[in-house]
Amino acid sequence: MKKKYLFFDIDGTLAAGGYGNTYIPESTKEALKKLEEAGHFLAVCTGRAQALAVDIMQELGFHNMVSDGGFGVTINDALLGITPLDRDKVIALIDECKEKGYIWAIQPYNSDTRFAPDERFYEFTHDVYMKTQAVEGLDPRNYAVLYKAYVACFAPEEEKLETLKELPWCRFHKEYLFVEPCDKAYGIKKILEHFNGDVKDVIVFGDAKNDLSMFIDEWTCVAMGNACDEIKAKADFITKDVDDDGIWYACEQLGLFEKAE
Repeated sequence: MKKKYLFFDIDGTLAAGGYGNTYIPESTKEALKKLEEAGHFLAVCTGRAQALAVDIMQELGFHNMVSDGGFGVTINDALLGITPLDRDKVIALIDECKEKGYIWAIQPYNSDTRFAPDERFYEFTHDVYMKTQAVEGLDPRNYAVLYKAYVACFAPEEEKLETLKELPWCRFHKEYLFVEPCDKAYGIKKILEHFNGDVKDVIVFGDAKNDLSMFIDEWTCVAMGNACDEIKAKADFITKDVDDDGIWYACEQLGLFEKAE
């Protein structure tokens, strides 16, 4: 077995239970230990902000991570950097939200907190994904960088936002959408460049639509049994559900517990 570069999404892949009830199956924890013992390179690969994912990274014994939808890279526990969104385009989006009465929030720092101009964002979403802090007079122009933005609305109301079409975004909750980078393959390739790795030795594990960006033909793609149809259609291997020993089963079937050279 040649050394592999393994990248794991968090929610629905490593973690079961959904937002607010997240837990890591014991078989997943054991599989990760065996993979590390076998000599493979392990990394988390998530859309979450680095600050929101670092605790689970450390809990599972990872030292490397692709975060922020592919635009954040952590190697050997050190954050090398996060590429922000196009600041002018985010400002244009917020201006349009104000004009049309949409509820919005921004994330100008790598933290577990988003900023909103008032309490309406939390009152509308009751979100537990991250903290929401109301900042009086909030203006995105006052921040040098903008990592993410959020718009609270039900689908398909976002179609009325013309400036949103100029930005990457996705929806995980019915109450609001995330304006964030969505190119996990970009971050994976950054890590490969750092270690001079071969794309043919990469194996990615995912379940949701935002994982499509790392389900590419250049490497091996593993879909969880609970994955969406779009992910399964692009997968090289489909394993069991995340809460049915899915990670363990995939690694066992792919021979990844064998000692790597």
